[in-house]
Amino acid sequence: MSLPRLAPAALIAALAALALPAPTAAAGLDITLEIPRLDVAEYHRPYVAVWIERPDHSVAANLAVWYDDDMAGDEGTKWLKDMRQWWRRSGRGLSMPVDGVSGATRPVGQHQLRFEAGAAPLGQLAAGQYELVVEAAREVGGREVVRVPFQWPATTPRQAEATGSSELGKVRLAVRP
Repeated sequence: MSLPRLAPAALIAALAALALPAPTAAAGLDITLEIPRLDVAEYHRPYVAVWIERPDHSVAANLAVWYDDDMAGDEGTKWLKDMRQWWRRSGRGLSMPVDGVSGATRPVGQHQLRFEAGAAPLGQLAAGQYELVVEAAREVGGREVVRVPFQWPATTPRQAEATGSSELGKVRLAVRP
């Protein structure tokens, strides 16, 4: 059996394709947030909002809003205002559900979120200093806000984290260049 002969141009193109570098991961944000197990008599999953804030505390992007979207009618949305900081800065201006942002509450454990530069909801985030903000509020429970500062875009991979003390556990942010 003989191998087919390639024309010189086809051979050069095939060799050039082999020499191209492998694609790298696109710029973006990877978030790991932990909802801790609480030893309480009456446990309800927390409502959680995740957003990016500018230095003036205005909202640059809403990344995730987890709430009880399974209640009859819009009953679950009336408790969104318990996430006070998110509600005042952005939430009251939104009409829920928000495609690609809102979803059901999550159980105890670690949860992964991944966002790509240029794609919704991260979009075209301008270069600058920001804070990742995670707020959780729980019925018959507490409310907590965790902030993680970061620079966008990153020239090298960067990681930062903060830890809540009650309603949130560890919040890790990885910024991909």
